[in-house]
Amino acid sequence: MSDAPPPHTTPNNPWGPRPRQGSGGLQGETVRVTSPDLRQRAALEKSRTRLVAVSAVFLILFFAVAARLSFATVIDPMKPAPRVVQQFTPEPPAAATAPPPGRASIIDANGQILAVSLPVASLYADPRQMIDTNAVAVELKKILPDVDEGDIARRLASAKAFVYIARRVTPAQEIAINNLGVPGLSFQLSSERRYPLGDTAAQVLGGVDIDANGIAGVEKYFNTRLNTDTTPLRLSIDVRVQAIVRDEVANAVKTFDAVGGCGIVEDANSGQILGMVSIPDYDANDLAQATDAERFNRCATGTYEPGSVFKLQTASMSLDDNVIHMWDYFNTTHPLPIGRFHITDFEPQHVWMQLGDIMKLSSNIGASRISLLVGKDRQRAWLQKLGLMSREPIQLPEAAMPQVQPASTWGKATLMTVSFGNGIAETPLHIANTAVAIVNGGTLYKPTLLAQNIGDPPIQGTTVMQTSTSDIMRKIMRYIVTSGTGEFGDVPGYFVGAKTGTAQKVSEHGGYKKHTNYSSFVAAFPIYAPRYVVYVAIDSGHATAETHGYTTGGWMAGPAVSHIIGRIGPMLNVMPRFDNVAEINQQLDFPHPYPAPPGAVVYGPNNPGEPDDPNAMDKPAHPTKRGGIARVAQDTKWTTPASTVKNLRHDAMYRVPAPASADATH
Repeated sequence: MSDAPPPHTTPNNPWGPRPRQGSGGLQGETVRVTSPDLRQRAALEKSRTRLVAVSAVFLILFFAVAARLSFATVIDPMKPAPRVVQQFTPEPPAAATAPPPGRASIIDANGQILAVSLPVASLYADPRQMIDTNAVAVELKKILPDVDEGDIARRLASAKAFVYIARRVTPAQEIAINNLGVPGLSFQLSSERRYPLGDTAAQVLGGVDIDANGIAGVEKYFNTRLNTDTTPLRLSIDVRVQAIVRDEVANAVKTFDAVGGCGIVEDANSGQILGMVSIPDYDANDLAQATDAERFNRCATGTYEPGSVFKLQTASMSLDDNVIHMWDYFNTTHPLPIGRFHITDFEPQHVWMQLGDIMKLSSNIGASRISLLVGKDRQRAWLQKLGLMSREPIQLPEAAMPQVQPASTWGKATLMTVSFGNGIAETPLHIANTAVAIVNGGTLYKPTLLAQNIGDPPIQGTTVMQTSTSDIMRKIMRYIVTSGTGEFGDVPGYFVGAKTGTAQKVSEHGGYKKHTNYSSFVAAFPIYAPRYVVYVAIDSGHATAETHGYTTGGWMAGPAVSHIIGRIGPMLNVMPRFDNVAEINQQLDFPHPYPAPPGAVVYGPNNPGEPDDPNAMDKPAHPTKRGGIARVAQDTKWTTPASTVKNLRHDAMYRVPAPASADATH
């Protein structure tokens, strides 16, 4: 069979013309399918089938992926694994490491922050990771102006893996260093001890070293507690009182061009220290730059001959042991010889005096004569009982021991000079704390810098004298203010009781410095019911026109005490009293002269008279609680040159020779 097209065909009608309608033939053209067309059609059909199949597969995959994506992002979001995040997260800038456990803060009695540890970043480097260490040093110098560029370059040139660059970096500097993008620079977070109030209570607080360990003051005493217990350490210091005391003491030091000064305010019924100031002082934030004189705590570390404030001890011990009575008289008509020297008075009266006037006029001669009746053993026992021969148990590592002669050399000269505060050296804290016992009824407290918390049991003290002795001493101290050397310490409405003290400064080469005094003033207020004791001392002050050339305790320290009491009284809720003044004055008054009760034996110029042998006066004049025997003697014939009576000073100007033979007899 031939595949050639039939005749009469055309391209559009390859099989010839279609039969016409109406003719009896077929309607339409006859279609002829050849083999190529069939193959082409089969290929098209196969392609269509494949396309549909592929499309279906892709459609299924699309819906599967879409469903999975919806499930993973909407229905149940999935977080990438940490290792994946790590791979795609850029390395953060050098951050400070975690800080060490914090050191507890120190606060005052009212919660004011005195010391606090703040986080601070330290910059260190690993030079091994750096390419150009010199360039790094140049860039760091631009950000840290306090560092030495050459020193930093030398450090970075080393092969060490850890090199400190700067220990204190501010947040702004930290950001700037991170922006450098230098590998090998990192930060370590540590803490820095800061003292927000600067010089307030600087010597009390002390300070810490670079590793935050206490090296002085309260910081050192409570170092373990501050590093292990984050509870703030609450002190008895009241920053309001502290600021006032500092203001007044610093003003007095400046006014009198003094070497220094100190001030203490102590609670008379607990021994808590509300204020402790030593001038000169320093900014506690810059301990390393403070001089030795600025770091020196004159209140607790300095020991000084106290001068006539020590007569409070002489009067208290002699009254408490019934060695003397208020009605007894003592010979102050002339200087008292001791070896080749003489004990003199600042304002000699040349009369026989009772104890009240001896204290009012601060007579060294009178105090010496009383001490001879008290005797060495009683005197030492009293000083021991009052804590004047041992270190004060306060929370300061620097608290000093008094300078006291041993019993083996405690002869008549020492006995007499100690009675008016020479020949013995005490800290101001000793003087203030014993004054507390003298005015509060006879209870000696351990001075403390710790505040009492609510619920704490009351602070317990030790009874060291009779209440009656304390009552008399309060009257004497008020008498000193109203009629004696303590007039400049008075404050209207506060009924201040006080005692002045002036001691010549000991020379570095032996003997005493001329015209150089340690002037002090100790007071209690209100003296009829004491709440607080205030002590101020001015070291080596110079006289002014206002002091009329005097450098005694009343002139130098008295006004500062008066100002302190007037300022701190109201804030401590001790208001001045202007009602019942006559009644209070009557309560504090005692007769002058003091009358002897009926039948009493009066020690005086006539009966029984003054002992003729001062070296043998080591026995009491009256029966005592210890069974002493009264002594009767005759008047002494003195041969003192008249020249020694002139220009007499408040405190004796002498130094007892070391081999003094007079000391051999007690």
